[in-house]
Amino acid sequence: MAGELPETIERWLRERGHDVTRYGALASEATTGEQAWTAVARAVGEAVAGGAADHGILCCWTGTGVSIAANKVRGVRAALCPDPPTAAGAREWNDANVLCLSLRSTSGALAREMLEAWFASSPTSEPRYRTMIDQIRER
Repeated sequence: MAGELPETIERWLRERGHDVTRYGALASEATTGEQAWTAVARAVGEAVAGGAADHGILCCWTGTGVSIAANKVRGVRAALCPDPPTAAGAREWNDANVLCLSLRSTSGALAREMLEAWFASSPTSEPRYRTMIDQIRER
């Protein structure tokens, strides 16, 4: 399951017209140091924060490590999501821009459902949540 998840995600994204850039071990030209999940999370975070990508999707065994590492990049709001409602809520209420998934517990079918929820959702304009999102951005 773990080895198939990145391919499932990439296939789903490309079928829906998204441009995909692979990082780390998934990039054919990656060096050993660039394959560590910490380096991958930083690279994806920098691409999103810098505007080279609208969204990022990261995976590691639990999803926790890449979530923590990506959130170290200023401008990144990475969310570890175990299910579609959480993915939708992360986009809507937290304006999350990086979706983190567990290779251990996310099946291809579940990943596709989470991607559907993630991309079908958008940040709320509700003032209460916008205030909190702005507070997160200030840090």
